[in-house]
Amino acid sequence: MDLQRLEKNLYDNILEAQVKLGYDGRPMSLNYTLASLSHLTGAACNTDSIKAMLTEFSAAATPRFGDISFRPIKDGFCLTVPSEGTGYVNKASDGKEFIRAFIGLLQTHPSINDVIALFRSRSENVTVTEMDNEEFQYLMYFTDGTPDDYRYCITAEEEIDGSIHVTYHRFTKEDYDDLGF
Repeated sequence: MDLQRLEKNLYDNILEAQVKLGYDGRPMSLNYTLASLSHLTGAACNTDSIKAMLTEFSAAATPRFGDISFRPIKDGFCLTVPSEGTGYVNKASDGKEFIRAFIGLLQTHPSINDVIALFRSRSENVTVTEMDNEEFQYLMYFTDGTPDDYRYCITAEEEIDGSIHVTYHRFTKEDYDDLGF
C-alpha cells in the first residue's frame, strides 16, 4: 500500500484549489471514488479495506495535515483536511509548481498554442494529442511524469467577444484510463 501517493495527490488537489480560489485558512473537503483511492494506494477497492487504509493514512499524515477525517459517500469517501492541513499546503508550496503557471496562463485567455508552449517550457518530454471526442479537444501530459504526472484534458472555445476560453480537467493516469477515452 502506497500512502505517499495519496498524500501527494491530496496536497496537489488542495494546492490547485488554493491557486484557483485563494487561501482562506479554512478546512477543505475532497471527494475520492473507491477506484481513485485504489489507484492511489494500491489497496483493494472495497469499503472495508479503504476505511482501514484511510485510518492508517490519517494517522501517518497527522504531523503535516492535522487530523484528516473521512466519511463514506456514494461510490467513495469524502476526506476533510483541517485548517492546519490547508495551511501546511499553503506554506509548503514553493511557487514553482506547474499548476500555478498553468492556471495563471489560463486566466489570460491564451491560445492552445500558448498552452502547448507552457507545457514544453517545463519539459522536453511532453505528449500533446488532439482528441476527437465530445468531452475535450486535447490531451496533454509530461511523458516522464516531471514536473507532474497528471493527464490534462483541455478544451479551447471561442467566446462571443472573440477571445479564447480554455478549460481543463486534470486526472491521474489511472483515472484517465478508466474513463476510456
